[in-house]
Amino acid sequence: MRLIAIVLCLLLGKVIEVKAQDSIPPKKLICPAGYTEKLDVTAFKVNDWEGKMDIYLPPKELGLAPLVINIHGGGWNKGTRQAAVGGLYGFLKKNYAIANISYRLTGTATAPAAIEDVRAALFYLLRNLKELNIDPDKVVLMGGSAGGHLALMCGLLGNNHIFDDVAGNNRPKVKIAAIIDKYGISDVWDWANGPNKTSISARKWLGDKADDREFANSVSPVSYVSKDSPPVFIVHGDADPIVPISHSETLYQKLLAAGVKTEFQIVKGGLHGKFSPEDDKEIGRRIMQFLNSLKIHQ
Repeated sequence: MRLIAIVLCLLLGKVIEVKAQDSIPPKKLICPAGYTEKLDVTAFKVNDWEGKMDIYLPPKELGLAPLVINIHGGGWNKGTRQAAVGGLYGFLKKNYAIANISYRLTGTATAPAAIEDVRAALFYLLRNLKELNIDPDKVVLMGGSAGGHLALMCGLLGNNHIFDDVAGNNRPKVKIAAIIDKYGISDVWDWANGPNKTSISARKWLGDKADDREFANSVSPVSYVSKDSPPVFIVHGDADPIVPISHSETLYQKLLAAGVKTEFQIVKGGLHGKFSPEDDKEIGRRIMQFLNSLKIHQ
């Protein structure tokens, strides 16, 4: 009986813990004075699922703002936008607007749902640029890991509407100023079925098309590189045990061959998004330098 009582207490404690977590407000950026926050904005709906985002806007008197659309990682099967704010603070210092977006995870819908959702979120923002006081020539996509893959797909697709059914027919012209790809997956087939690294996350995301190479290629950024692709900044650790650095190497070579402005920062000894404070600082500096070279900010 004593053992049963202990187990019941532990289970009750877990229930209380879950309820307490449910009551914790979502994380948000701590913005400089003058910023306006629009939290839990519903940009679009897919059946009962709501595509939400958090938007942070600098003071209007500063003029039209550049925008960073941030996409969280997690192998397409976990992660939240609220937990992916750490890499955004440098942009606040440069008076960027920020849109931190969500997308359907594997447990809700498999590929290409996540791509459809980030595209729908992009279209929502493009339709509302004037209201949000955002410069249409300074829209940047950024993400890490699976978020890097989605940032690449969202931007490299450009005005190819192959995955835009969720967005509906109101599709403004896509013009992306730059993509920041942090150790993203560039070849989904390789990540799911490659000879050296095989990802369970990739196969789960591909679902019943896990062995369909043509489909996997259709959701892979390397399939969409062209001379018209936006500039791309790439960062990847050379000791990454999750996403092989070869993904970034292949993407970088394709971008160079197409004549696209690109920069590739290799982090010596860097793991999967786990870099030293010094490396993180240097990554931030070089990203800002890259965006400054594109005149996205001064």
